[in-house]
Amino acid sequence: MIHSRPKPSTFFALGLIVLVQFFGLVYILNHFATERTFGVLIYLMATVILTLGIVLLMVKMMAAYKFIAIGNDQIITKLPLRGKTTKYALSEVLVWDEETVITNKREFKQITIVFEDRSSFTISNHEHINYEEFIKYLNKRLSKKKIPVRKNLKT
Repeated sequence: MIHSRPKPSTFFALGLIVLVQFFGLVYILNHFATERTFGVLIYLMATVILTLGIVLLMVKMMAAYKFIAIGNDQIITKLPLRGKTTKYALSEVLVWDEETVITNKREFKQITIVFEDRSSFTISNHEHINYEEFIKYLNKRLSKKKIPVRKNLKT
């Protein structure tokens, strides 16, 4: 079976950013409690912005924490934070699609797999390991269910 999980480097980088923001929030609150050299509005805005940044990054990290395995004519999805594991047969895949976007001379790829129960699963090459093996397996076993490439039409 081919297993895909989030890259540790992605979580390390996001975790480091959350830590920096958290220590910035602690510093701002400590500065407000002890010195108060800025106006109350500055402290309020900085606290709100840092708190929102921390919350949004934590939600992003929790949403990206998912695993998928493919092989033996089945797909297994695991969402550990929800405590949910689902097994699908390959015949239960409605469609799958790969999107490619080139930004800053880097190629970003993303696979979306839609199942018969209308749930979907998405993995990307920058955030998950074994992305290329997934593409090879899907092209080999489910090539008929891939959404055809759309050609640009001139009007």
